[in-house]
Amino acid sequence: MRHQDSATPPAALPGAAGYRFAVIVSRFNPSITEALREGARTALLDAGAAPADIEELHVPGAFELPQAARCAAETGRFDAVICLGCVIRGETPHFEYISSAVAHGIMEAAGETGVPIAFGVLTTDSEAQAEARAGGGRDNKGWEAAAAGIEMAVLFRKLGRAPARASSSRSFGFEPGAARGHDS
Repeated sequence: MRHQDSATPPAALPGAAGYRFAVIVSRFNPSITEALREGARTALLDAGAAPADIEELHVPGAFELPQAARCAAETGRFDAVICLGCVIRGETPHFEYISSAVAHGIMEAAGETGVPIAFGVLTTDSEAQAEARAGGGRDNKGWEAAAAGIEMAVLFRKLGRAPARASSSRSFGFEPGAARGHDS
């Protein structure tokens, strides 16, 4: 039996018709993130997603991706959320803090909301490395993140796990009108 290498994407994308996707794009390093966005959009459309079923949202930087992903997932409107960003190593430890926070935040948001959230955030040592990963075709990491988002949305639906529809009021651990503060 022949096994596919885990780094090789499947030959064909699963069908994305009838699924809704949020594509959240960081505005920081815009030439890179725009190429990632184009790659993701190409994958979604090639898989049969209707343009109206792809909602693009923008955030200032990679650090804000987990917050926006969680918010989008909590709406119950999306079958998958695709996060796209780029963090390039600099001369300070800022790179490590941001990269780690973004990765952990996205994973936490996916686990807590039950909505697949794909990680398409480049963490590179140089702009040249980022450009290489944001090139055309299936090697574009935005394309790969969208492919993962599609595959997970299809899997979740197959398992009977449709997105939870958002209620009209959000619960933050207290009942509306309940007293907050110290006990009397």
